[in-house]
Amino acid sequence: MLWLKSLHVIAMVAWFAGLFYLPRLFVYHVDCTDEAGRQRFQIMERRLFWAIMTPAAVVTVLAGLALLVDYAWAAYSKAGWLHTKLLLVGLLVVYHWLCGRYMAKLRDGQNRRSARFYRVFNELPTVILIAVVCLTVVKPF
Repeated sequence: MLWLKSLHVIAMVAWFAGLFYLPRLFVYHVDCTDEAGRQRFQIMERRLFWAIMTPAAVVTVLAGLALLVDYAWAAYSKAGWLHTKLLLVGLLVVYHWLCGRYMAKLRDGQNRRSARFYRVFNELPTVILIAVVCLTVVKPF
């Protein structure tokens, strides 16, 4: 099962890197004033979201669930910290989905958000990830 743990970590790093980077592209996209630049951002956003982030998210979730069932469910099924961690990972999945929605709105010229909004939005996965790591290490409840 070492290969599954390795695959999970690699996919998780790729997914989180995308979650941190895609909203930053949104900031630059909103600030861009020329059509050629906006088209370049659309291409970069689409490639990052569909070719890297989404496959990495699927592998992360599936491998994580497989590891949870195989290694820890019997021992941790009643642990509150684990349920909270799973909820936070669920929030990251929702964040991922929101990124896709905002990307589509930018592509279709329907964006109503400012660069400032995307700067704040860009910080959300960092806060969630810190909470996930703290829960995993400390196991407070």
